[in-house]
Amino acid sequence: MSWTALAVAARQASDAAVDNPMDSLFGIVRAGGVIMIPIGIASVAGLAYTIERLIRMRRKKVGTADFSERVVKAVEEGGPERGIQLCEAEPSHLANVVRAGLAEARHSFLHMEKAGEDAGAKEVRHLMNNLRPFLVVATIAPLLGLLGTVWGMIIAFMQIAYAGGLGKPEQLANGIAQALITTAAGLIVAIPIQVVYYYFRARVDRFVILTEQTYGKLAEKVRTKGAPHANA
Repeated sequence: MSWTALAVAARQASDAAVDNPMDSLFGIVRAGGVIMIPIGIASVAGLAYTIERLIRMRRKKVGTADFSERVVKAVEEGGPERGIQLCEAEPSHLANVVRAGLAEARHSFLHMEKAGEDAGAKEVRHLMNNLRPFLVVATIAPLLGLLGTVWGMIIAFMQIAYAGGLGKPEQLANGIAQALITTAAGLIVAIPIQVVYYYFRARVDRFVILTEQTYGKLAEKVRTKGAPHANA
């Protein structure tokens, strides 16, 4: 085969790729129509928030089992004040709960329990509220895909109506393709975001368990050291 023939074959292949918009990812996105724009925005928002949460919800930021053991040991050796100092030196969500409880230990054990419960509920509420954007994206993306499905079918049947009769099969195929592309795009965005949400939700659940375990050990140490029982 001559070089000229090879050049012609390559040119024909290139022309065919250009003629078929479905040969590239960008072509598929374009075929999805304008509904792909908000779906794309939802995808970027979900990715950006995932990165932000990974940074904000690092183990050291939330609380670790190592910190739990050290703060219990600190209270055992130096009392609530030593534990408060450790919490201030290593801030985290767990440290916030522990510090709030230990600060009330000098008043009474009941005050300590109440302060710990209130602080724990506040921290959990804060962590859970920050997961809501994941639910928003996971809910909206499939709905946008469904909207694109309906819109694509409307376009397909309108083209057939304007053409008269059944018209050309490709007219119907283009509308159906747009409908299916937007549906798939919505699910492609929503499914990973839903998985990410449950991943972070599991981390919040682990935080709750760790907080309860830590507080139980601290309560025992404080009670052993003779904290007042009730002054109110």
